[in-house]
Amino acid sequence: MPPKREVPTYVMQQRSELMDFYIRDQRGRAAETTPHRHEYFQIQVNLGGDTVQHIGNVQRPFTRRTLAFILPHRVHVIPHPAHSDFVVINFSQTFLLPHLQCDPMDLEEVSILQAPELSPFRFQEHLDFCLDEADFQPLCQLLEQMRVLDANRQFGSREILKGLLLQLIGRVCTLYAEPLRQLADGNAAQLSRRDALGRMSDYLRRNINDPDLCLHKVAAATYLSPTYLTHWLRKEIGKTFSELVLERRMHAARNYLLNGSRPVGEVARLCGFADEAYFSRRFRQMHGLPPGQFRRQQRDPGATQAAMP
Repeated sequence: MPPKREVPTYVMQQRSELMDFYIRDQRGRAAETTPHRHEYFQIQVNLGGDTVQHIGNVQRPFTRRTLAFILPHRVHVIPHPAHSDFVVINFSQTFLLPHLQCDPMDLEEVSILQAPELSPFRFQEHLDFCLDEADFQPLCQLLEQMRVLDANRQFGSREILKGLLLQLIGRVCTLYAEPLRQLADGNAAQLSRRDALGRMSDYLRRNINDPDLCLHKVAAATYLSPTYLTHWLRKEIGKTFSELVLERRMHAARNYLLNGSRPVGEVARLCGFADEAYFSRRFRQMHGLPPGQFRRQQRDPGATQAAMP
């Protein structure tokens, strides 16, 4: 999935007729063809038309009788071919997990013992939920019941819809119980997060000289939402994005100053600072000395001390 400069984020009001639960097929709305994310849960079910799904930086097959489980804020896209047949289910966190007082950004941290219904969503990047015909037919019946019920909402319909949704998720969890348990035991979600942060770190290293480096650009390049990336940085390393970038730029600046003879202005440019004076000011705030004096002191501390009154 090629990175996009701007990845849209959808809320339930934009994509669903109701705020809690909504089910539709390909006739209800054209499928998204570019990477996007949404603030709600989504399940896509392929009834016909083989394709692939891109979720984060992972590509997995999305053939007939396959289900895709997509967490809130996860960048993804499924390019459905012409004449494909699919069903999309959108639902809010409070609809599925009203008891779970958890920020959507922290769903990957929730134990499957506490919320087993999250399992296929948490490990979608690691598994292909492709069913055989015998196992798929009962799910199709559940989908049809949901469509009929959602189109004719009455008092009590919401509770029945939730029950049907939990049956669908529960059947998939039962069929994939062993690989889901192994992934949970192996902390696959945490490893995925660390991998994403590794991609971000690599991108920063290769693009530290970009004066326009910003949160949205880095998030798009690493298949994360800006909000998600901000949240992860605070949890994993205790820094904001701006603090991290400044730290990386100052680290690069120290290397240039101590391992070469480039002028300060060139060092500033190589570290992503368009303004030499601003670079010198920030460098002095962090190191107590302007760049040129820092270089002289580090290379010849004795001469610097001798020059002092």
